Amino acid sequence: MTYDHNWQLDTIVEQLREARSEWRSAQGRTHEPGDRELPSRTAMKSIVESLAGALFPMRLGPADLRKANEDFYVGHTLDQALNLLLQQAMLELRHTHRKNPLDPDDLLQQARDIVRRFAAELPHLRRILDTDVMAAYRGDPAAKSVDEVLLCYPGVLAVIHHRFAHLLYREGLTLLARIISELAHSETGIDIHPGARIGSSFFIDHGTGVVIGETAIIGERVRIYQAVTLGAKRFESDDEGKLLKGQPRHPIVEDDVVIYAGATILGRITIGAGSIIGGNVWVTRSLPPGSNVSQASLKNRPCTD
Repeated sequence: MTYDHNWQLDTIVEQLREARSEWRSAQGRTHEPGDRELPSRTAMKSIVESLAGALFPMRLGPADLRKANEDFYVGHTLDQALNLLLQQAMLELRHTHRKNPLDPDDLLQQARDIVRRFAAELPHLRRILDTDVMAAYRGDPAAKSVDEVLLCYPGVLAVIHHRFAHLLYREGLTLLARIISELAHSETGIDIHPGARIGSSFFIDHGTGVVIGETAIIGERVRIYQAVTLGAKRFESDDEGKLLKGQPRHPIVEDDVVIYAGATILGRITIGAGSIIGGNVWVTRSLPPGSNVSQASLKNRPCTD
């Protein structure tokens, strides 16, 4: 049995076309490209999964992979992933320069140079990720093996995404970088802006609700727990009231700091090396190395600038 529900699709399609036209006109996008204009979230998800498999083939690669074929798999997978990344990079560069379009050959060359530099960093990135995995294994008494950490821990997954994203962010592909970070955010509940600079041996335990802002700087061997925020205290604006972009506004966390669950650290302040920040505290001033901050220690000493 069929029914005629009379959705009035012709009218809705026409109204949606008008809404798109209004948006594009308001944004100054009068040129209508024939092909896709923006990068694909789906493509970036596939790229990250392939790159992770190429870096950790016997653990994050295909289930039927054997060590005898490891190098072939890595080479083949990287070739596919980097070619797909090249396409996405070209889309972002074309979109970025849409008001002053680049020559097609220059666009291709610029995208190719970025992807080549990205690819050249992958061996170093693998070694950095090894330190992150070991930090998680050593830092969690419940971890039975480094393989469990790599396969199961959301904090490690988020850091893998972040390290890919940060490389692209440094190369100016900020949209691709943000897509990668938001893929991790959606899957793990951990929100790390791709601009954040994070040292080796970084461990996020449990992880849900962690927020790390764009201009945060995190040193070596730092460990943080769930619901920690490294955020901005205020947002600077220009004379017209528009927010200034890219200003240093997030914390600097030095080496060997531990930040427990629910702590909120705001503003361009420095948490000195070796400090311990207790759970659910609110910190808005710099702390010297070796500080031990808890709710009790702050009770009669409110944090101020």
